[in-house]
Amino acid sequence: MRRMPFSIHCRHSLGHMDQQQQGDKNLSVFVGPWGGNGGTAWDDGIYHGVREIKLVYDHCIDSISLVYDKNGKAVRSEKHGGQGGNKTTEIKLQYPEEYLIGVSGYYCPVVHSGTPVIRSMTFKSNKQVYGPYGVEQGTPFSFSVNGGRIVGMNGRSGWYLDSIGFHLSRPKSTKVIHKLRKKIHWFTRMVA
Repeated sequence: MRRMPFSIHCRHSLGHMDQQQQGDKNLSVFVGPWGGNGGTAWDDGIYHGVREIKLVYDHCIDSISLVYDKNGKAVRSEKHGGQGGNKTTEIKLQYPEEYLIGVSGYYCPVVHSGTPVIRSMTFKSNKQVYGPYGVEQGTPFSFSVNGGRIVGMNGRSGWYLDSIGFHLSRPKSTKVIHKLRKKIHWFTRMVA
């Protein structure tokens, strides 16, 4: 198994992580999904990063749509979710200097005996935190990645955003990792 050049911190036992090898040099990791199993599965794929996020919400996240970056060009996703929601927010990151590194939120049913949906989302970039949006009620989930970024999203949606998962990438610069390994090696020799 290859060592991953970044760390992921997840909070909730139902989230999981899969590695996907894409050629020799690109490694992406999938984390999640969090939420319920209603609606239809979707996967936006893997890009270079996220430029914009549009959320429509009220008592839960009704829909999400994104603008990704692919080779310097904007690529708009489909809207994932339903037509409801009274509040809309658009997060425009200062890409490429600003990029997503974490997401947290809550999920639970919005109606008695219904399936869980995403109730709330908070986005963390390398520069600031956006949110929370929606209602912070139910089962919490949280993850952040050090040394990488969110490069795609997937999940399930129907009337609402039922579940959400994320594609993560490793850092492009191996110089930082190499310098860090040298310092750790030097430090362990000094301590020993």
